Amino acid sequence: MPRFSVLVKNNAVKINFKFYYKNLLIAIFIFAVEVLIATELKNIFFVRAYLGDVFVVMLMYYFIKAFFDFNPTKLIVGIFIFSCLIEFAQYFHFGELLGFKDNRIVMIMLGNSFSWIDILCYFAGCAVIFLFIILDGNKDYSSKSSSTNNHGR
Repeated sequence: MPRFSVLVKNNAVKINFKFYYKNLLIAIFIFAVEVLIATELKNIFFVRAYLGDVFVVMLMYYFIKAFFDFNPTKLIVGIFIFSCLIEFAQYFHFGELLGFKDNRIVMIMLGNSFSWIDILCYFAGCAVIFLFIILDGNKDYSSKSSSTNNHGR
């Protein structure tokens, strides 16, 4: 498998590219579930409003892990922070401020209304991923840094 590293400023940031097809397949499956929620299950409020937000953080995690060898715990925290930033940007109607008001697809992806419950759903999704890592007995969880991970997947 191809592998390369990007070193920035005295090894402060190290990004390892390593392809994991299993994570890509999981990400594709979760994406299909998200599309199903958006198209066929959109009238079921609980599924559309809550489960979609739980799955979106899981989608981000597995998509990133399909290509990059990041420490799982740090990645989960980073995804949660990113999700919260997007949610807080919705409070200020960020999509409209950027001129995407008439672009339905972008507005769906960015969202257009702030909700504390969405942040709780993002947290739940991150907690589920964390539990998957622990229950799987994954070597990722016990690793000290992403530079020493071997993952063995």
